[in-house]
Amino acid sequence: MALPVITYTAGRLKVLDQTRLPGTAEMVELGDLDSVVHAIKTLMVRGAPLIGVTAAYGVCVALLPLTESAQARERAPRVLARLGASRPTAVNLFWALERMERVVASLPERGWREALEEEAVAIHRETKAQDAALAAHGMELLTQGARVITHCNTGPLATGGQGTALGVLIEANRTLGGLHVYVDETRPRWQGAQLTTWELANHQVPHTLMVDAAAATLMRQGNIHSVWVGADRIAANGDTANKIGTYALALAARHHGVPFHVVAPTSTVDLELDDGAGIPIEERDAEEVAAPRGLALAPQGTVVWNPAFDVTPADLIDAIVTELGVFRGPRFDLRSALAG
Repeated sequence: MALPVITYTAGRLKVLDQTRLPGTAEMVELGDLDSVVHAIKTLMVRGAPLIGVTAAYGVCVALLPLTESAQARERAPRVLARLGASRPTAVNLFWALERMERVVASLPERGWREALEEEAVAIHRETKAQDAALAAHGMELLTQGARVITHCNTGPLATGGQGTALGVLIEANRTLGGLHVYVDETRPRWQGAQLTTWELANHQVPHTLMVDAAAATLMRQGNIHSVWVGADRIAANGDTANKIGTYALALAARHHGVPFHVVAPTSTVDLELDDGAGIPIEERDAEEVAAPRGLALAPQGTVVWNPAFDVTPADLIDAIVTELGVFRGPRFDLRSALAG
């Protein structure tokens, strides 16, 4: 891509404004805590891994202007709380903030700014390394010329690295060749239509856009190799929260005998949750459905339910691809698998 997804240099954080894609590709500077929180809330920055990276840099943006480490330690709880409240479902956000919190707790008198920046940069670097490993492991489940379905956006735009599920598909097309990706448009805000198609075009991967409701019919017609999705939070038993519509896609895949694969780094796994019942589901503004971009599609006053995510039960998932390897269903015990 012509522009990076996120950059951080000497206290200056810039992100690619994803709300303006595909029409305009523009880097925006996030100069204070308010702008970082706003960027995450409004989906200017989105994708569970990238949210975590952005939040880590956001801690630096908020604390580095202070004059002493003692001031940083005093202000940090408010900064961490505000960032933590920006998106409730993506567990990578809390994973990154917990790492920054541990650094804050032991800030030295001298070099404290460098300590904060080093941890944020390390989180970003590790995310990139995880993406590369995800692609390598995910390709074990693909063949040359595979026709696949994907939901939402899980490419470089979602991680600041190579991507998760879409990263696997992009790499597989480059190395194996001949893939064709069917892209669900994906609500809210058509992230498949606006972002996934843009990334696939940038990487010269053949693709076709379709409405979410068309996926089951496409599978019934046959010749779909597999379904590939990312995740915002995975419980210890493999139950997976992802963009709304993923659950229905998994049901259709199971009915038609199409393998359903989840791709996510282990930082997306929440081992404190036994199953998906405890995953918080973000509900977004009614206007995203009733009047997207100011265009009224429903009568004023229409009651709207707009969950951003749903939970796919583990028994509908054939494989969970992590940077550590491929865990295969139908039963997952990620607590034991990730022990140590």
